[in-house]
Amino acid sequence: MDLTGQIVLPDRILPGTLTLEGERIHAITPLPEAPARYILPGFIDGHVHGGDGADTMDGVAAIHRLARFHLTHGTTTILPTTITAPWPDVMNALKAVAEAQRTAPTDGPILHGAHLEGPFVSPHRLGAQPPFAIPPSPGLVAQALETGVVRVVTLAPELEHADTAMESFARVGVRVSLGHTVAGYEEAEAAICRVCAAGGTVGGTHLFNAMPPIEGRRPGPVTALMCSDEGHAEMIFDTHHVHPATFRLAARVMGRRLLFVTDAMRGTGQPEGPSQLGGQDVEIRDGAVRLPDGTLAGSILTLDVALRNAVTVGGMSLPEASRLVSANPAAWLGLHDRGRIAPGSRADLVVMDAGFSVRAVFVGGTTVFRA
Repeated sequence: MDLTGQIVLPDRILPGTLTLEGERIHAITPLPEAPARYILPGFIDGHVHGGDGADTMDGVAAIHRLARFHLTHGTTTILPTTITAPWPDVMNALKAVAEAQRTAPTDGPILHGAHLEGPFVSPHRLGAQPPFAIPPSPGLVAQALETGVVRVVTLAPELEHADTAMESFARVGVRVSLGHTVAGYEEAEAAICRVCAAGGTVGGTHLFNAMPPIEGRRPGPVTALMCSDEGHAEMIFDTHHVHPATFRLAARVMGRRLLFVTDAMRGTGQPEGPSQLGGQDVEIRDGAVRLPDGTLAGSILTLDVALRNAVTVGGMSLPEASRLVSANPAAWLGLHDRGRIAPGSRADLVVMDAGFSVRAVFVGGTTVFRA
């Protein structure tokens, strides 16, 4: 199969043709000119709770539904994400993600595994998480790992048992993401070092949100992550969670260690008005989701919108914006076969028009969506 258009490479946009063979990109052929449509690497969302009325906590059918919804917005690899809830409910959700992997339809995105966001978070920085935070005791960590589906864990490093939990997750390749935390700079820096010493990969959950801010005399975990050569960080760039100027600062400092996620909840893609998040009433209004007290409660973001925001208000070129939704999350998750357009890479691709709207999506060289 051949695809012709404006091919978005890591450092430039190239008019040309992609030749696909099986699941892979076989060749890139430059052309003097090509149709005015962009061909980008498939998007990778490592933190997504829901969409189209479905939520990860609802079970297998809901996971398939939310995954299919995000596919239509360019997401070709997805990590359904739990919320802080009673431990039996969290375990049921992890088992549902594992079952959803086994029964995934061929016209959906790749279910890479689960992001365990909660309950190993600070009760003092819940954000919109329900009040079921618990320490990551060795027994609970072992139960989570036994499911074989956890790929990322959000963890507050100041919790009891956090040190041993970080090491346990890191040793088996689970990405440890510091978040929903009251930790200061020194505690966050020590956690980063601990994860790296255990051979793991460390990051931060929705940078700037649900963690102490940067202050002159209290640099906080944001500074620890930004200054670490090894620390990655998620960002929800819907312009509600993070100001465009703050995004530009983080992008300038972190470069390829910064990645976009949606943190999307069940109301994503649905009309504004009342919705639910973890059993809590929320209101979708003016592009944001909030609890009754005004606290941001996840988002209704999709990655095509995040990419568009990076270009239109973030001041980025399209290749730079593309890396935030493809190459950078691929590096964070250790997915070395995707996230870029190159011979030999997976043919997970998104075709967008000149206004950055998704027109077609390919997973492993197969057309799975056309607008």
